[in-house]
Amino acid sequence: MYEAIILAGGLGTRLRSVVADVPKVMATVAGKPFLHYIIKKLIDEKVARIVLAVGYKHEIIQAFIAQSNYEAEIVFSVEHEPRGTGGAIKLALEHAKQENVFIINGDSFFDCNFERLMQGHLIHDADISLALKPMQNFERYGTVELNEHRIIQFNEKKYCEDGLINAGIYILKRSIFNALSLPKIFSMEKEVFESLTATLKLIGFPFTNYFIDIGIPEDFEKVQKDFKQP
Repeated sequence: MYEAIILAGGLGTRLRSVVADVPKVMATVAGKPFLHYIIKKLIDEKVARIVLAVGYKHEIIQAFIAQSNYEAEIVFSVEHEPRGTGGAIKLALEHAKQENVFIINGDSFFDCNFERLMQGHLIHDADISLALKPMQNFERYGTVELNEHRIIQFNEKKYCEDGLINAGIYILKRSIFNALSLPKIFSMEKEVFESLTATLKLIGFPFTNYFIDIGIPEDFEKVQKDFKQP
């Protein structure tokens, strides 16, 4: 059974035109909060314990969880000031119990296979393992370059005809991460992934499964239709 941290502190600034003043993970998708689909995915993938890393209007998320009945233990890590993605993870890891912890971005959904990702992580004895999504004709995301499975470079956002992107699901080896000299407030992407590529053993595994990022109104409208499907 696995353990996961969901990064659920986002404000959803770019979605203000279509979403009320709630945390991004609480945006209504096909009649339910987007967070519901993430939690259900985690439970389906044998995640038994979830740490919700919350910040902005966290009371709304806590009230939703209190009235729900998910088949997993759910605890909260509350940041009372913005810490960046890395700072939120660092704080949430204080509530974690396992050595290898899944980290889930709360504003995207990726239907990858957690068992395959964990097997690869353990086989390669990785410090961090990322689930990657092959994409075509895009400019919203930076790309990830692999040498076999070893991540050798993270590239800035620009138009690409095809490439691999970080799809927002990865596994951290907790002891390695906690041993890093990281500040209270930092970006996981900039100050760990990009800055420590040559220092840490970063492994990437492509999955072709369904992926959606609800960060912009166009994709938020698309996910409404997608999630109405069986």
